[in-house]
Amino acid sequence: MRIKIALIISMMICSVDVFARNIDRDSVATEEVKQILRKPWYETIQLRGYAQLRYNRLFETNPDLQCEQCDRSWGENGGFFFRRIRMIFYGQIHEKVYFYIQPDFASGGGNFAQIRDAYFDLGLDQKQEFRLRIGQSKVPFGFENLQSSQNRIPLDRHDGLNSAVANERDIGVMFYYAPTKIRRRFSELVSSGLKGSGDYGVFGLGLYNGQTANQPDKNNSLHIVSRVTYPFELESGQIIETSFQGYTGKFVINRNPQTDFDQTEFEEFRYGPSFILYPQPFGIQAEFNWGRGPEYDPETNSVQDAPLEGGYVLASYFLKKGNDIFIPFTRYHYYKGGKKHELDATKHRVKELEIGVEWQPHRNFELVAMYTISDRTFENSLNPENRQKGSLLRLQAQINF
Repeated sequence: MRIKIALIISMMICSVDVFARNIDRDSVATEEVKQILRKPWYETIQLRGYAQLRYNRLFETNPDLQCEQCDRSWGENGGFFFRRIRMIFYGQIHEKVYFYIQPDFASGGGNFAQIRDAYFDLGLDQKQEFRLRIGQSKVPFGFENLQSSQNRIPLDRHDGLNSAVANERDIGVMFYYAPTKIRRRFSELVSSGLKGSGDYGVFGLGLYNGQTANQPDKNNSLHIVSRVTYPFELESGQIIETSFQGYTGKFVINRNPQTDFDQTEFEEFRYGPSFILYPQPFGIQAEFNWGRGPEYDPETNSVQDAPLEGGYVLASYFLKKGNDIFIPFTRYHYYKGGKKHELDATKHRVKELEIGVEWQPHRNFELVAMYTISDRTFENSLNPENRQKGSLLRLQAQINF
C-alpha cells in the first residue's frame, strides 16, 4: 500500500509540473505590499474573527441522536451553545515571513481557550510561489476540511473525510506551491463570497505527527500527506476546482482501560478526489475517500484493521436580492468506518440528509437554518449496540468582524 501512496504522490508531482509550465508568473510584490513591509513588524499585525451561537433542539424527534465530532450540543441536555469564538492574529512581518495564530475560546464543549492554528509561512523565492508552512495548521486533505467554518455552508463538516483528521489540524511542516495568478484566484474565491477553501497551493506535500491537533505524538513515526488541486476558469467565468489527495501513517488509538485488548497502534491510509463547481449561481460540491484504519468490532469487543469509505454531495444556489444574500442548499453524506480519535476507534455508520438556507443581510451577520434527517450508528466498548435515527431543525447565528 505504501507503493500505491508513493505512486499517487508521484502522479501529483507530475501534474503540478504540467500546471507550472502553462501559468503566468507575474510578481506578488505590489506597491501596496511594499508599503506595508516598510512599516515595523508590530504595525503589520492584523486582527479578525468570528463567533457562532447555535440551538439544535427544535422539532427534535430523538434526544439520543448525537454527533460528538460535529456538535456536542446535539441531543439530551443540549441548549444554546457557542460552537466557535475565534480571534485570528496574522500579518506579513517580513518580505518572506507570514504568521498566523488562531485561538478558539469555545473549545471542547466548554467556553475555554485552545489553540487551533499557530504557524508561520516561510517564502522560498521572491514571488513566494514556493512556501514552507511550519507549526500547527490544517492538514491538506479534502476541500471541506480546508474550508474555514466561517465560510462553509452546512453547519458541520461531513463525517467521510473529516474523520481523517480531528479538528482538521496537526503539527508539522508543509510545502506548498502555487503560481501568483492562482494564489490570487484562491483569495478571490473566498473574498467574493463563493465559499472557497483558501490558499493551500496547487500542490502540497507535508510531514506531521499524526495524532491530530493539540495532542502529543505517541509513536516514533510521522504521517505523510500530499494534495494536488487546480481551479480552472472557463470562458464563461465559471470556476471548477478538481483535487486529489492521499495520506498514510501510524495512529495510536485511545482504548478503554477495562478491556483486555492490548494493540493500540494501527497503520492507516486514505485517498480520494474532490470536485467543486462554484455557485455562480448554481454550485455543486462532491468529495469521496477510501482507505483502511482502526475500527471497533462489537462482536469481538476489540479494535480491528478495517476498510473505510465515505463522502458527500452538496448542491447550492447563490441568490442576491438587493443587499441580502440567500444560499439555499442540500447535502447528503455517508460514512462507513471507524473514527480513530474517538474511544476504541468508535464504529460509525452514517447516512444523513440536510436541507437548509443561509441568509446574509450584510457581511457582518449570517443566519443558517438547517433541517437534518439522520441515521447514525456509533458503537464502542461502552456502548456496543447503538443505532439512532431522528431529525431536528438546527439554527446558527454568526458574527464576522
